[in-house]
Amino acid sequence: MRCLLVIVGSLFALGCGSAVMASRAPEPARSGDVVGPTSRAEIEAALPAWRDAIASADVEEDTARALASVPPGAHVDVYLGTWCGDSRREITRLFRALEVAPEPHPFTISFVGVDRAKRAPELPADLGLRYVPTIVVRRDGAEVGRIVESAPRGIERELLDLLSGARAGVITARSDL
Repeated sequence: MRCLLVIVGSLFALGCGSAVMASRAPEPARSGDVVGPTSRAEIEAALPAWRDAIASADVEEDTARALASVPPGAHVDVYLGTWCGDSRREITRLFRALEVAPEPHPFTISFVGVDRAKRAPELPADLGLRYVPTIVVRRDGAEVGRIVESAPRGIERELLDLLSGARAGVITARSDL
């Protein structure tokens, strides 16, 4: 498992996740960070490098196309940090997979950017957001499962499994969840 240790003063953080020990206030959003409800277009406008990452993202095209055949009615909430390398890797691949999947998609999807403290306006109080990206799949208002920080078998495969009902619960490469 790949892990990044960042030391800033006495703040220790792993990857794009929770602080291990924090003696300072969380770092505020920086210029270019997208916080709150957002879209692919808004992210690309704020961070043009994401556009190149989307174009070069390698997806399993057959799996991405299968996203169009899942049972209808699910809602997918994507919580991401535009400042986070894990979000850039996974969400640009998700954007590319959604390009490949025939439209209209049988599920709705929304994107919410969070700041470095994993906050954004109107985040659900019970979300339990510790790491980004976190992709939550719901059916009939109930959480079916979520992908946290990384998708071990590829974002399009893990999302397909949650949407189709082949898997449920937390999907991650992390060992602490």
